Amino acid sequence: MSDGTRVIQRHQPQGVPALEMTGERTLPDVPQENYWYQRHLAVYQWVATRVRGRRVIDMACGEGYGANLMAAEATSVVGVDANPEAFEHARLKYTRGDLTFVRELIEDYNEPADTLVFLQTIEHVREPGALLEHFLRLIPEDSGELIFSTPNVLTLAAPGHEQSDNPWHTKEYRPEEFKTLLQTHAQHIELYGLFNAGKLAIHQAITDRLGLPHGAMHRHTGWAGLVYPAFTRRITVRDFTLRRTPRMDELADALDVVAVIRR
Repeated sequence: MSDGTRVIQRHQPQGVPALEMTGERTLPDVPQENYWYQRHLAVYQWVATRVRGRRVIDMACGEGYGANLMAAEATSVVGVDANPEAFEHARLKYTRGDLTFVRELIEDYNEPADTLVFLQTIEHVREPGALLEHFLRLIPEDSGELIFSTPNVLTLAAPGHEQSDNPWHTKEYRPEEFKTLLQTHAQHIELYGLFNAGKLAIHQAITDRLGLPHGAMHRHTGWAGLVYPAFTRRITVRDFTLRRTPRMDELADALDVVAVIRR
């Protein structure tokens, strides 16, 4: 729903305050945001298959949809977010018995878990090394996992720019930069890339043939502005695929880089 220049979620359950789309977090139930929501959801679905029977923390959980998805598989999930509006929304909307939400700064949250999930947020962090060390202390040394993801800057920034104009992002990473950051603090790292599939793979093939830059879909102008909104609304998780990519050159065209980190 649009209220003047404001865009807020549609069709929320009774008593649940809708959140406004500000660019700080991804939201379901906003047609204009569907591409980003489905892109994030595809990774959360993959993570859910890894957390069966485990205690999970979803750091910077935002609206709560990812924590709710993982709670269908995990023993328990705690969603942590400091934003009061997001916390209240998530607490009221997602009410599974094995899912709780905590309003707290992620730097201050100290409860242990088997798996700690931190998706599409490290690009917001000013001191990522210190935060990574804090997270590592919360998981078991023998069996714990951190699962991080970050968008590939090449899919965000305009050609020739080192960063997009997203005001919430402190540092946007190339895949090799992301790997270097993680290797400074952990030895056991598996890297995966999220890539286009389905309709988006066809779209990418067309834009590549026309010589348009990576990410052109999100910087459309002119007549394309009439076409892309309808296309965006039809994107689903099936239009993305996640695969392990041990070679860095394979990650160059990834939309997002996902890392599984062990102590």
